[in-house]
Amino acid sequence: MIIREYKLSDTKAIMKLFYDTIHEINICDYTQEQVDAWAPESMDYEVWQKRLQAKLPYIVENNDEIVGFGELEPDGHIDCFYCHSKYQRKGIGSKLLSHIEDTAKLEGIKWLYTEASITAKPFFENKGFSVVREQQVELRGIWFQNYVMEKYL
Repeated sequence: MIIREYKLSDTKAIMKLFYDTIHEINICDYTQEQVDAWAPESMDYEVWQKRLQAKLPYIVENNDEIVGFGELEPDGHIDCFYCHSKYQRKGIGSKLLSHIEDTAKLEGIKWLYTEASITAKPFFENKGFSVVREQQVELRGIWFQNYVMEKYL
């Protein structure tokens, strides 16, 4: 398993990983209506390409397959953080989060925060994050519950 920086050619694989993970894993904690709003079947490639080029996520690759990705913003925000639906509980998220934390420390970031899904909350708690608050967020007219979580490095 290696962690590397995003390449333009990763876009389609990342979009598929995002869609599949939400529809196969997060469906356990959210309704079909919610996962369809979160990851619609018709995602816009150009929008994703621009987003990924701006965010420059870290990519976890295993035998030339993208199995995870995560974004660290300059203020310590971990935005997208997803592991492939077929590779859950195999250490990918742990390795990715360790890389993000190490990178944050090197960049002088002393505090990380994220908006964790119901599904991801136990993972982040296990990694030392604390819940700041539960919140309701709207996406494409559908409401979701998630958790603002933080960790001081």
